[in-house]
Amino acid sequence: MLKMNQALLNQLHDATRQLMANGPVAATAAIQQALGGQPAPAQQQPAMRDLNPAPAASRTSRPPANPADTLHIHTLAGDVHDEPESPAAATQAPQRASVHMAPGAKALVDGLLAKLGALQSDGTAAMPDLPDLSGLSDLPGLDLPGQRKVRTPAPLPPGAQFVAGVYRGATGTRDYKLYVPANYHGQPMPLLVMLHGCTQDPDDFAAGTRMNALAEEQGLLVVYPAQSRQANQQRCWNWFNALDQQRGQGEPAIIAGIAQQVAAQYAVAPRQVYVAGMSAGGAMAVIAGTLYPDIFAAVGVHSGLPYASARDLPSALQAMKQGAPAKDAAIAGNSRPIIVFHGDRDHTVHPRNGEQVMSQQLHRHAGARAQRDQGSVPQGRNFTRTTHHHPDGTPLGEHWVIHGAGHAWSGGSTDGSYTDASGPDASREMLRFFHTVAA
Repeated sequence: MLKMNQALLNQLHDATRQLMANGPVAATAAIQQALGGQPAPAQQQPAMRDLNPAPAASRTSRPPANPADTLHIHTLAGDVHDEPESPAAATQAPQRASVHMAPGAKALVDGLLAKLGALQSDGTAAMPDLPDLSGLSDLPGLDLPGQRKVRTPAPLPPGAQFVAGVYRGATGTRDYKLYVPANYHGQPMPLLVMLHGCTQDPDDFAAGTRMNALAEEQGLLVVYPAQSRQANQQRCWNWFNALDQQRGQGEPAIIAGIAQQVAAQYAVAPRQVYVAGMSAGGAMAVIAGTLYPDIFAAVGVHSGLPYASARDLPSALQAMKQGAPAKDAAIAGNSRPIIVFHGDRDHTVHPRNGEQVMSQQLHRHAGARAQRDQGSVPQGRNFTRTTHHHPDGTPLGEHWVIHGAGHAWSGGSTDGSYTDASGPDASREMLRFFHTVAA
């Protein structure tokens, strides 16, 4: 593994600045220099537009990336070509700039170039108008939720609804889908906000977690905010942007606004609004719960990261692979009860992040008591569950480590992407925990 020393991180920060100011060619050169090669000559590029704009009705979404291009990074030659800028130049052979990579660095460079949109299957560079910084996980060894299955949605129970909605607020606009169980007749019910992972959408996430079936069984409303491609081309929630880690700003404000909008349109039980998510959505659930404890009574996190664990692309990559830096992990995070699931074979988001999510919670509660239990799913995975309580016995948090599991929703259905049916049922356990908190 390439060691993320401070000098390398500083140079990757410079690559991010180059990308924002001068485009992907300049960023490519900075990345290559950071990893030990000689930078390729860079053409002057126009300034890039905002990487996280609020969606607007006049904006046209870019076509989805081909999953084969984003999920399978091939080892290519070390040469990078700049596309000709004029028809006359197109008749000439492109300039080739040989890059000599330091040992072990080439795979990471290829992945970064591919995610910058600067690498095609034939080894030539094609510079898009908006590079994709969002697919942080589509690098060698990283496998954030992807390859979404196209399936016919399961029929709804008679009387149930899975309806589309739109939230428009001062900080942005997002679509969402809301599940209303058949037994809702205007009586107050709990509300759960579910935040999907990268490349997923509400239908995929609902199918994989089976949360709608549990909502029908237990009687609750479930809303699934949908990340837009305008805000993030891979539909990742932007947990690594500093703006999106502040109350009243960016995506946390949008998510809180969606919860409030649903609560204004339906009868929602007082102090029974919860937020949960997977991967990038899990990281954003931590942020939303930290910034809006007046709205969210508890938080569920699957394969996520602690609050303020990254502020840009390089620090996000470091946190995903190694855990948050000690100074960031020590920040007091979410103050609401929290339940955390993480596979100990997760090679996309290091399991240390799950420990750090819980550590941030315990940072506020020095007198908490812990109890550790081990269990197993019949013909499935083993797990270790650590429960934390206040001195008076009220629940503070639970940390589930799923042994042998990777980056997938534990106990989920194969009808959705990135699920592991052999693990304990994370959806059911989250609802059980939320019910305990409300009792």
